[in-house]
Amino acid sequence: METSASSPCTCFRLRRAARQVSQVYDQALAPAGLSVNQYSILRHARSPRTLGELAARLGMDRTTLTRNLQPLLRDGWLAEERGADPRQRVLAITATGRACLAKAQPLWRRAQQRIEGLLGDAASARLHADLDRLDAALATERGA
Repeated sequence: METSASSPCTCFRLRRAARQVSQVYDQALAPAGLSVNQYSILRHARSPRTLGELAARLGMDRTTLTRNLQPLLRDGWLAEERGADPRQRVLAITATGRACLAKAQPLWRRAQQRIEGLLGDAASARLHADLDRLDAALATERGA
């Protein structure tokens, strides 16, 4: 098996690790009927946000977010309204979505503890800081 040490590509390493981490969270959240993407969207839609605000907060483009919203809207976990500007889509979690999120939070917490346990507290804190720094640097470069 090829190791990540054999690839100098940062993107490859990040994506491979992200896929494996996503699998841990997806498996943990399955009893709540959520994927980690859906869980994240619900968490960030606890207060009403425009589609653009939610996309920026999640680091997703609007098209990807729109596609990911469909099952949440269909299942009644999110509601969509028009904003003050009728062109704006405002999204907010519903009571059903809050109940689903409450069921999912302890499942998410277990997945989080599993990943942090594999890395250790210091390495987890370092990883979070490094990823936040990379995210900020890329946002600055983009002018965001």
